[in-house]
Amino acid sequence: MSALTPDFALGYRAMMLDGLAREVETTKRVLAAIPDGRKDYRPDPCARTAWELAWHLANTDVQFMDGIADMEFKMAARSEMEKPETVAQLVEWYDKNMKRCAERVGALSAQQLLTPVNFMGVFNLPAAFYLGFLNNHSIHHRGELATYLRPMGSKVPSIYGGSYDEPFQMPAQETSAA
Repeated sequence: MSALTPDFALGYRAMMLDGLAREVETTKRVLAAIPDGRKDYRPDPCARTAWELAWHLANTDVQFMDGIADMEFKMAARSEMEKPETVAQLVEWYDKNMKRCAERVGALSAQQLLTPVNFMGVFNLPAAFYLGFLNNHSIHHRGELATYLRPMGSKVPSIYGGSYDEPFQMPAQETSAA
């Protein structure tokens, strides 16, 4: 890790926050596709309900981002009063908090980004590296949640290209005046 430089840390953060901003938009679309009347759907008795999974995804993304900004991972459970009650409220909560957290992480100095942060005794990585961990965790659970959508009677939004329900659309080609 001694080869890590302040310039690398700042560049890595910029790249990850840019990518995370796009992932957040996709995650919001997957969350928004959950039918409020089917939040209790679970594909198996051992699986989380759609609502439990949606809250885990949204809440953990925010907790990870706050942990990076705080340079300390608490991962404490939020009170039930903080938990949104509807899908629309969850999407709004997630959007607002991820923007807030991204600003906080964006304000960290290069030295802070390079500082090792203990993650519950399992990892002790430079703070910036947890952005990759967060991204992977979020994508994993978003994919899991996306598999719930059709059985719940919803449509699967485009994630990394088209889906059956939302086919890939080529961007409109600009025409130049001759």
